Amino acid sequence: MTLRIWGRETSTNVQKVLWLCAELGLSYERIDLGGPFGGLDDPAYRAKNPNGLIPTIEDNGFILWESHAILRYLAADHPQSGLMPDDRHARAIMDQWLDWQMVALGLALRDLFMKLHRPGAVAPTVEEIAAAADYAASKFLIVEGRLAQSPYVAGDAFSLADIAVGISVHRWLKLAVDRPVVPAILAWYDRVSRRDAFGKIATIPLK
Repeated sequence: MTLRIWGRETSTNVQKVLWLCAELGLSYERIDLGGPFGGLDDPAYRAKNPNGLIPTIEDNGFILWESHAILRYLAADHPQSGLMPDDRHARAIMDQWLDWQMVALGLALRDLFMKLHRPGAVAPTVEEIAAAADYAASKFLIVEGRLAQSPYVAGDAFSLADIAVGISVHRWLKLAVDRPVVPAILAWYDRVSRRDAFGKIATIPLK
């Protein structure tokens, strides 16, 4: 049975899963859902994911939601990929950055993105956009500090943490905002964006 992935490809959380599938050479069927495609409130989908969010996967009848849980689940079946460290301390560092990306970096970036691209009924002021940009930048400066000391987010090797943080960096660099000087991020981004698996993600429009 083919791996199924529910979620529109323009979602950053879906992109994490798509990048990993490319890294692992996994075939899958992706079903457009969310955003302009709707369907998040459909009872059949809510039966799979009661949050009504994306992504959700089905693997041989096994249903799983939450993007980072999905990353860990898929990578665990492919230990030869090296995307999940064997050492428990290294694994904990990877998990630390995965969690931080979701609750700090990702949310700061989402707030900025929404102000720029989906302002809603009341457009944000220039000051509000600048404040959101500054706050997001403060989170990316944490990544800059880390990558100034380490070749990859979780340590010496490419891991799931680079996929999660990499998706955020990829979107941030495409936004029309002022950014601080981040040479370590740019050098790291140049390396990870050359990975063959990143190719498909790079072509997805910013929506």
